[in-house]
Amino acid sequence: MKLMIASDIHGSEYYCRMLIDRFKCESPDKLLLLGDILYHGPRNDLPRSYAPKSVIEMLNPLKNKILCVRGNCDTEVDQMVLDFPILADYAVLYIDSITVYASHGHHFDEDNPPSHSDILLCGHTHVPKCTEKAGYVYLNPGSVSIPKENSEHSYMIYENGKFIWKTLDGKDYMEYKA
Repeated sequence: MKLMIASDIHGSEYYCRMLIDRFKCESPDKLLLLGDILYHGPRNDLPRSYAPKSVIEMLNPLKNKILCVRGNCDTEVDQMVLDFPILADYAVLYIDSITVYASHGHHFDEDNPPSHSDILLCGHTHVPKCTEKAGYVYLNPGSVSIPKENSEHSYMIYENGKFIWKTLDGKDYMEYKA
């Protein structure tokens, strides 16, 4: 299975369009969104080309390809306009005999992991990261629209036991072999 993983679009039409372009180039089986899809939140500046209605129009046609968990900026109102489920607080995926616990990162995170997973996959911090911990590995794809700590606008690809971090122009810059 090839999985594209992204987080923190925050209503940016510009960066969502870049993500969708990368989705078409990468041709993954599924797109896993780790939350914060439409709203930018009170702690963030407006992202470039903030246009949540345009983001809705881009993502809804992909509804059969999208898996999603709820971010701290996602609400029931957002679910009313999106054609794929976004309100689950987490998802447990079994991929190539790896147990992946996917969450936005505002409840479970690097320092507060759930039990029994090989990989803890979170967004929320807007910082790409790969840290081996006692009993699991913490992975964060960074942010599509509002990267922090001088990181790139980014996403991840999982394929054949390997997680690869990529910039929105498709350049690899980090990897982890599970």
